Amino acid sequence: MAGSSGSSSTQEPIVEVRRSRKRRRTVAAYREDDKVIVMIPARLTRAEEQEWVATMLKRLEKSDQRRRPSDSGLKRRAVGLSDRYLSGLARPDTVRWVDNQNSRWGSCTPSDRSIRLSRRLQGMPSWVIDYVLVHELAHLIEAGHTPAFWEWVDRYPKAERAKGFLEGVAAASHLGIEADPPDCSEEGAAAMAADDVD
Repeated sequence: MAGSSGSSSTQEPIVEVRRSRKRRRTVAAYREDDKVIVMIPARLTRAEEQEWVATMLKRLEKSDQRRRPSDSGLKRRAVGLSDRYLSGLARPDTVRWVDNQNSRWGSCTPSDRSIRLSRRLQGMPSWVIDYVLVHELAHLIEAGHTPAFWEWVDRYPKAERAKGFLEGVAAASHLGIEADPPDCSEEGAAAMAADDVD
C-alpha cells in the first residue's frame, strides 16, 4: 500500500495513522494488538486527520461497546450455544475475556470448567466469537482434538467459515498486510453472505 504513516499517542489508546494514495474518500479504523489503526486518504490535511482520528475513535468505542459482551454475557452466550449445538452437555463454570492470549483465540481448562477468550476477538463478527466458544465448549465434552471433538465442533453451522476467517486474520496479522479491515457489523456480515456466489 502506498503512502506514509505516522503515529499519535496523546491519549490511550495508541493511535497509528496510515495514509494511502489509493484511498480516495473513505476513512477506516480497527484495533491491532494494543493500538488503533486509522487509515485515511493521503491528501487530508493534519487538521482533517485529527478530526477523523477523534471521530473514528468514538465510532470504534461505540462499536466495541455493542459487540463486547461482558464476562457474564459470554457465559450466558456459551450456555445457549451448548444447549443449541452440544445437546446441553458442556456447562462452563466461568467464561471470561483475557488479555494474555496472543497466540490462540481461546482456551479451556476442563478440570475447573473455565473458558477464556482472547480480547483480540472483540469486534469480530458474532458468528466467529460463537465458533470459538463452541470450540472451547467442546473441550468440556472431549478434552483433546480427537475426531469425536471435531464432530461436536462441526455441529456449529458456520464452523468452516469461522475457521477460514480466523486463519485469514492470523495470516494477515503475521504478514503485516495493510488492508481495509472487514466490516464486522452484522450488516457487513449479511452483505458479505449475500455476495457469496458458488
